[in-house]
Amino acid sequence: MKKYKDSISDYEKPIFNREWNIGFLSLVLISVFALSIWNAAMLQIELDKSTQEYLTDVTSQLSRDIRDSINNKITNLAMAADSLSQFTESRDTDDISGFLTRKSRTLEFDPMILFDRKGGFVSSHTDDGKTRSHPRDFLKLPSVQSSFRGSIQASYMGGESIFYSVPTYINGKVEGVLVGVRSKENMQSLISSKSFSGQMLSCIVDSRGQVVIAPTDLKPFLQLDDIFKNKENEEVIAGIQQMQMDMAENRDGVLKFTAVTKEKLVLSYNPLNINDWFLLTIIPADIISHGLNQYILQTFVIIAATILIFSLFLFAVFRFYNAHKRQLEQVAYIDPLTGGLNNAAFQARYRELSKDMEPCSYSIVLLNVRGFKMVNEQYGTRIGNQTLSYIYRVLKLHLREGQDEFAARGESDHFFLCLKEYRPAALRCRLNDMLHDINAFHDTDLPVLSLSFKQGACLVNDPGQEITQLQDHARIALQSCGTDIRHECAFYDESLIQRLKMEQELNALFEDSIENRHFQVYLQPKIGLKSSRLEGAEALVRWNHPEKGIIFPSDFIPLFESNGKICRLDLYVFTEVCAAIDRWRQEGLPLVPVSVNLSRQHFRDPRFLDTFAGIASGFKIPDKILEFELTESIFFDTQQIKAVKEAIQEMHRLGFLCSLDDFGSGFSSLGLLKEFDVDSLKLDRSFFLNMTGQKAKDVISCLIDLSRHLKVKTVAEGIESMEQVEFLRTMDCDMVQGYVFSAPIPVNKFEKRYLKARP
Repeated sequence: MKKYKDSISDYEKPIFNREWNIGFLSLVLISVFALSIWNAAMLQIELDKSTQEYLTDVTSQLSRDIRDSINNKITNLAMAADSLSQFTESRDTDDISGFLTRKSRTLEFDPMILFDRKGGFVSSHTDDGKTRSHPRDFLKLPSVQSSFRGSIQASYMGGESIFYSVPTYINGKVEGVLVGVRSKENMQSLISSKSFSGQMLSCIVDSRGQVVIAPTDLKPFLQLDDIFKNKENEEVIAGIQQMQMDMAENRDGVLKFTAVTKEKLVLSYNPLNINDWFLLTIIPADIISHGLNQYILQTFVIIAATILIFSLFLFAVFRFYNAHKRQLEQVAYIDPLTGGLNNAAFQARYRELSKDMEPCSYSIVLLNVRGFKMVNEQYGTRIGNQTLSYIYRVLKLHLREGQDEFAARGESDHFFLCLKEYRPAALRCRLNDMLHDINAFHDTDLPVLSLSFKQGACLVNDPGQEITQLQDHARIALQSCGTDIRHECAFYDESLIQRLKMEQELNALFEDSIENRHFQVYLQPKIGLKSSRLEGAEALVRWNHPEKGIIFPSDFIPLFESNGKICRLDLYVFTEVCAAIDRWRQEGLPLVPVSVNLSRQHFRDPRFLDTFAGIASGFKIPDKILEFELTESIFFDTQQIKAVKEAIQEMHRLGFLCSLDDFGSGFSSLGLLKEFDVDSLKLDRSFFLNMTGQKAKDVISCLIDLSRHLKVKTVAEGIESMEQVEFLRTMDCDMVQGYVFSAPIPVNKFEKRYLKARP
C-alpha cells in the first residue's frame, strides 16, 4: 500500500493537469470560433430567407393595391359611360366634352375620349400634352374594337400610357366606346413604393415580357435580358425557366440573380389577374443584411480578440499556478491553526487510501472538546488556539507508523482520526491513552486544564462508502453521548438513526404537549422513619401522549436537557405543583414539602429564580413548602460552583428549601458539603444496592452521622425492602423514598391516599 507523508503533494493529485487542460481549452476555443462561424452562416441564411419572405409580403400587397386601383378606374369609367347616355342622345358635343373634362379631372384620366361607331370622337380638355398619341390611334387598337362588341378592356400603348375602354349604350345597344387614358407618369406613381428605404424598383409586364408600365429607371429591367441570355450559370437558367413556367400558369415567385454590375439582386413576380400582366419588383439581395454584415464582421473581430486575450490570460494563470503551486496547496489543504491537515485534506487522503483498503480494518473517529468556549473565555483566544494546536500534536504522536493513519482538525474544536483499528474495545483503549496524554500537558507552557471529550466512531465496513457519510455517522455517534462527561466512545449503528428520528419526533410534540397538558405530575411520598408518616414528596413528570401513549422519562429528559427545553418543562411542573398545593390549602388539607427537580440549564440565567418566585407568590405558597433538588452534575467547574452557591442563598431568601440529589454518585460530593448550605441530602440508590457487607453499612452510617452534625436532613431514595428500611431506621436516617412504600402516583391518588385519609 502507498506510504503517505504530511505533505499534501505526496498524496493529493495536482489541481490542474496542464497538458490536458491546455488541449481541452484549445479545443473549447476552436469550438467557440467554429460555432461562431456556423452561427454567422446560419444567420446569413435566415436573413436571406427573411428578405425573400418580406419581399413577397410587400410585393403581394403592392400587386393587390395596383389591381384594386386598376379595377377602381375601370368601375369609375363604366359609371361615367353610363352617365353619358343622357348626352349622346342630344349629340351636343360641347356638353359631352365638358362632362368628359370634369370627369377626367375627378377620375385622374388624361384624357377621356368618347368614340362612336362612325369613327367620330369627343375628347376632354385635360391632356395638356401628356399623351403624345392622337385620339384616332386608340380607335385602331384591338382592345377598343373589342369594347365596341360590349367588353370592358385594359391595355397599354408602347409603354407610354395605359388606357381603359368601356362600351356606352343607347336603348340597350352599344353606340360608342369611352376610353380613359392614364399617362406614364401617372402609372409610375402607382407602382412606386417607399418600402425597403426606396431601393425597391417595380414595373408591370405581360407574360411575354413586354413592358406595360416601366419605372422611372428602367436600367435594371433592361439588364434582365442579359441574365435571361446567360447560359453559363445553370442555377440562374433553372430559376428563369421556373419563372417562365410560373408566369405562364399565373403563379408568383422569387428569383435571385447577379446583374452585369456584379450586384446581387432579388426579383419577385406577382400576377395582377388583369389580362396576363405581372408586377415585377427588384431589390438588392443584401438590403436587410447589409447593415448586419458589418456587425457580424465586428463580432468576429471581437470574438477573435476575446480568444486572444483569454489565451493570454490562461497562459498567465498557468504561469502563476506553477509559481505558487505550494501556496495553493497550503490554502486548500492545510489547517492554518494547527499546520496539519484540514477536513478537505482528510477527505482527499481517505479517498486515496480507500482504493486499497481492506474491509473491516479502519475506523473514522470524531473528537469534540467539551465546553471549549470556557477555555477561550477564561484564558483568551490565543491560549485557546494554542490548546487546539497542542491537542493535534498529541493526536499525531499516537498515530502508528506504517499503518496509514492520519488526523485532521475539522471545524472549531472538532478533530477527525482515521485509525487502523476495528475492534471497539481496542479503539476505546487507544482513545483513552490519547486523551490521558492530552491532559498530561507535557512539553508545553499551556495552563494545565482538565479537558474532556465527546467521542464518536464509525467502523468502516465498506471502504467504498463516501467519506462524508462516514464522518456524518461518526458525528451522529458523538451526538448520542449527550451531556454525560463519563461517557466513553460511542459507536454508530442503525439504532442511533432511529433514536435521532425519535428525538426529532419528541421535539416536534413538545410544544403541543405543554399547551394541552399531556405532561402529568406524579408524586412519590417521603416517609419519616421516626414518625412512619408522610413528611414530604418528590414531584416527577410523566408524558402521556394521546397518540404515542406513555413516553418514558429516560427518553425525553436527557433530550430536553441537551436542547434547553427542560427549562420550560421544569416551570410547567413547578406551576402544576403550586396549583396542587394551593388547592390543598383551600380544601383544608395538610401541607407537606414538595421537592421539584431543577436542571443545570437554569443557571445560565442569573435571575432565573425570579420566575419561580413569581409563580409561587401568585399561588400564595407558604415558605419552606417548596424544595429544589439539585443534581451533582450542576457543579462542573469553579465558576459554576460560585453561581450555584449564590443561587442557593437566594433560594433561602425567597423561602425555598434546597436539597442535593444523587449524593455520592460523583467524585466531589463531600467537597460540596462545605460549600453549600443545603437543607437535605438524598443518598444515591447505588449505596443500597448491596448492603450485605459491613463496609457498605459503615459508609452509610458515616454519611448519616456527617449530615446530622451538619444539621442537614437525610433522605434515602430507591429503597425497595423493609430490611433496608429497618437498617436506615437504626442509623437515624430521617426519611425514606422508594417503592417499598409507594411508586410515583398521580396527584389525585396521592391526595386521596396520603392527605385526605390522614387523621
